[in-house]
Amino acid sequence: MVRYLITRVGQALIVVILVTVIAFLILHLLPGGAARATLGKDATLAQLAQFNHDMGYDKPWIQQYLMFLQRLLHGDLGYSYQLNQSVIEAITQRLPKTIVLSLLSTLLAIVVAIPLGVIQAVRRNRWADYTITSLSLLAYATPIFFMGLLMIILFSQVWPILPPEAPQGFTVAEVLADPAGLVLPTVTLAIVTVAVYSRYVRSSMVDNLNENYVRTARSKGLPEWRVVLVHTLRNGLFPIIGLLGMYLPALFSGALVVESLFNFPGMGQLFWQAALKRDYPVLLGVTLIISIATVVGSLIADLLYAAADPRVRLRGSAS
Repeated sequence: MVRYLITRVGQALIVVILVTVIAFLILHLLPGGAARATLGKDATLAQLAQFNHDMGYDKPWIQQYLMFLQRLLHGDLGYSYQLNQSVIEAITQRLPKTIVLSLLSTLLAIVVAIPLGVIQAVRRNRWADYTITSLSLLAYATPIFFMGLLMIILFSQVWPILPPEAPQGFTVAEVLADPAGLVLPTVTLAIVTVAVYSRYVRSSMVDNLNENYVRTARSKGLPEWRVVLVHTLRNGLFPIIGLLGMYLPALFSGALVVESLFNFPGMGQLFWQAALKRDYPVLLGVTLIISIATVVGSLIADLLYAAADPRVRLRGSAS
């Protein structure tokens, strides 16, 4: 296990370094350079030269990259002149609220998807399996912005039982204080995830139901519900562990649309507003944070998968 852990952590560090290199190159390949992107088209040559000197952009690229890494290690992601605050401060204010929305939607998706996947596997090739499969494909194929608009029309206008706007609190506690406002954004973000997770659970459960240990459990006279829920489901949930880490980029892209649609003050909305205003420091900072979070999430998923299934770490150690 120790060798497997060292291998995976080493691979994650290499990917993180590559991410910082890409972010550094993007910063220097902006039209007109970082100075023009930050100060705007009306900045004079003297102002551009002074900005490049202050930021160290007039030094050799290797030295600039080392300075870039040093700033990252100190939590310095640059300064947003559009927001008149540092990028890390802007992200720190909004990231916890996006995490809350993503966690709520993920928990809801898991709670709904696992029973659906089990029902599909147990009743495969029957009307329940066909019905859930059809609904899952429909949900997966529906654009998330259209799903959100449909939710607003149905539950805020046709049946006015939920507010059409997400909570507008500045802190996580203020957001959680309005649970009714969180319902539509959470459900909208969870629907597509339910469709994906339920399909993976179904496939994994179908494979495991045909294994020898299931036949052995049935031959011992165990009830079918115990065979399915105790013996088979535990092994059938392995794909979900991997998806939890790999699905972070999809969650953020969904949160970007959902937060803009429901006016949720999270990091997705911050990224959208920065794109409209061409606030490059914020765009690069958010992209870097999401990239690193994806690498860390994948690493955690690998370690959890190895802890749950010894065969994974044994293969990793052998390689």
